[in-house]
Amino acid sequence: MASSPDRDGLFPRSRSVIGPGAVHVPGWLTVEQQTELVRACRDWGRGPVPFRHTKAGAYFMSVQTLCLGWHWQPYRYTRTAGDVNGRRVAPFPEWLAELGRRALAEAYGDPAAAEDYRPDTALVNFYDEHATMGMHQDKDERTADPVVSLSVGDTCVFRFGNTERRGRPWTDVELASGDLFVFGGPSRFAYHGVPRVRPGTADPATGLSRGRLNLTLRVTGLTD
Repeated sequence: MASSPDRDGLFPRSRSVIGPGAVHVPGWLTVEQQTELVRACRDWGRGPVPFRHTKAGAYFMSVQTLCLGWHWQPYRYTRTAGDVNGRRVAPFPEWLAELGRRALAEAYGDPAAAEDYRPDTALVNFYDEHATMGMHQDKDERTADPVVSLSVGDTCVFRFGNTERRGRPWTDVELASGDLFVFGGPSRFAYHGVPRVRPGTADPATGLSRGRLNLTLRVTGLTD
């Protein structure tokens, strides 16, 4: 795929391998695909379980989150949102799973391996200009299948670290609207976070003029 312009439109951005199994593909989503995701997120946000600030320990997260397929709370997944309204979350759509398989094939250059990727949940995070995400591991799933991350809206600084600790070494990557980031294999349980969002960098053509939407597709390994 051709390189895409950076957030100022001055220089091309090339795909890069951030770590073993961690790949950044700039501008993978077309504007049309981003617009479709924005519309879908707004529809999901109407319920049955809307966006909410998740409580993690004694504090509420600054990002707003909704879930598809399975409802995530820190350290567990459930089918119903006991911390919100008790309703069952919206189902995980097959078209989003197919998008995840195409994303994995693009990132790893292995369409055959991507055919077996069966994500069954998505966490949709909305970042306003003040929202951040602390360094953490995605380890509430019972499998080590890759995480597929899609970005729409404002550019963010995505901090991708190591598997041993929250501190250094880490690499800061700018994720702009339309970018794809996949991490699996030896990097599947790397600590990562979002220390800041860059307000005013969203493309209004996507239908999202402010803030950032991030969709992360995962395989829980759970059954009913």
